[in-house]
Amino acid sequence: MRKDLLIGTHVSISGGLHLACGRAASIGCTTMQVFTKNSSQWEGKPLADEDVENYKTALGKSRIDPVFAHASYLINLCAVNPAVLRKSRNALEDELRRCERLGLTGLIVHPGAHMGAGEQEGLQRVAGSLNEVHEETSRFQTLTVLETTAGQGSSLGYRFEHLRTIVESVAHRERMAVCIDTCHLFAAGYPIHTEAGWEQTIREFDMILGLSRLVAVHVNDSRKALGSRVDRHEHIGKGYIGLDGFRMLMNDPRFTNVPKILETEKSEDMHEDVENMDALRSLVA
Repeated sequence: MRKDLLIGTHVSISGGLHLACGRAASIGCTTMQVFTKNSSQWEGKPLADEDVENYKTALGKSRIDPVFAHASYLINLCAVNPAVLRKSRNALEDELRRCERLGLTGLIVHPGAHMGAGEQEGLQRVAGSLNEVHEETSRFQTLTVLETTAGQGSSLGYRFEHLRTIVESVAHRERMAVCIDTCHLFAAGYPIHTEAGWEQTIREFDMILGLSRLVAVHVNDSRKALGSRVDRHEHIGKGYIGLDGFRMLMNDPRFTNVPKILETEKSEDMHEDVENMDALRSLVA
């Protein structure tokens, strides 16, 4: 069991993936999340052997482990438009290939938005997308990590049952994992800001999905109230969840070895990340 806290942030890859390692290490991260390409584009420049080597060398000089990637927000695995669905599946496959080459632990992706097709049809389409992509990337070690969502618009994944339906409909379940986002949970209606609500939520997660499938937590406060179904991240202790909610996360032994990754707004010098990580560390009893 690790003695150091697994805390990090989403780090910029500007100038090259390898530079993310130095940026993360410079502010004391022990885990991190990156994009492996420009997140606002469907296709990215292929990774050169030199890119991969430079990244692995830089990572080896740091204390950062594990590393996750976040998939492009363009991806919608249950898109009703056939062209968008095809682009989404191709993009996810490409990103998984990038992650596998880099040796990343998991690729975190939002399930998608059903766009009026209905939740059950949408969930089955997500599973179909994952099955297709997994067939094209057989024997990959990088996990496909579904993220909980706030349920904004027609987005799926705002209930644990949504993720269970997807996982149970995927052929290679051993490749599936889950990331919970504290802001998204709260906005979706899970009362993680109180002790009773936190315990109820985590027990429900364990019963429906199993804590063994949890590989990461996105640690974000919420600018919007409980059950708002609106996804707006806030700095730790500055939103509606408040410090007490994060105190329970940081002291829950079930989460000791689960990486906790910030996704809050930041300046180029990342001082906000330092402040947020200090706030989280200060909550540990």
